[in-house]
Amino acid sequence: MIKEIKYIHEPDDLQCGQAVLAMLTGVSVEKVAGELENERETNLREMRGFLASHGLKMADERKQAESKAELPGVCVLSLETPRCWHWSLYCSGTFYDPEHGVMEDFPECKRKYYWEITGR
Repeated sequence: MIKEIKYIHEPDDLQCGQAVLAMLTGVSVEKVAGELENERETNLREMRGFLASHGLKMADERKQAESKAELPGVCVLSLETPRCWHWSLYCSGTFYDPEHGVMEDFPECKRKYYWEITGR
């Protein structure tokens, strides 16, 4: 896992998952999309498989959070935003959202789910 997250803005509206994976692994968004053979929306299976192939473990269980205080040190977020379901990243007190930027709290969303990320 990258020790310091470098923010990556999603190249288009459909690549939030690829951008989150790129931030976690240090691989470019283009290379993530190539490895996944997917330049559109990513699903949980793709997220989990890519992370595993890069030495990271995504928790099996999805958990729901109401506040940032409930989040573990590093996790992938699935957020129900006003526009769509959206992948985002939380690391050590900061949100790295591929659409909304680097933030101190969740972007506007109704439901917030997360999966903790650890090394193998």
